[in-house]
Amino acid sequence: MMEEIARVVASDSQGWLTVEVELKSTCKSCSNSESCGTSAVAQAFSSKTQQFSIQSDRRCEAGELLKLGLPESVILKAAALIYLMPLFGLFVGAALGQFLGQLLEFNPNLGAMGFAAVGALLAWSFGKQQAKRLEVDAQPVILAYLGMSINLQELAQ
Repeated sequence: MMEEIARVVASDSQGWLTVEVELKSTCKSCSNSESCGTSAVAQAFSSKTQQFSIQSDRRCEAGELLKLGLPESVILKAAALIYLMPLFGLFVGAALGQFLGQLLEFNPNLGAMGFAAVGALLAWSFGKQQAKRLEVDAQPVILAYLGMSINLQELAQ
């Protein structure tokens, strides 16, 4: 299970919480980040956050921290759809283009290249659509209620 810390932004009376998760870059955790050019570029851009709603059994207040979990199988399935489907479409399109090029007596290599590009784009579009559907169906679960966050700037004053 992949775990992430989320901050409650808002809550309603039906138990729905709007939570915010900070999207992390892998460049911030590398031991070579001080001498890496990619890390410098990644740190130049501000951190991004993602907001979504989740059902809770318990009432929470804005600013409270939660530990959320998402099964790794969901992430692996989405990655497979996004990365492997276009590759599959590329090969199927190339084979179809090669076959049609020989059947219709025009350049089979040109047909293979054109159909490969079209097949990859169609498969990528299909994979992206299926990954979004998988993302909607896979709701994170609350693993722990961590309490209120501490603002160090307010404590320093």
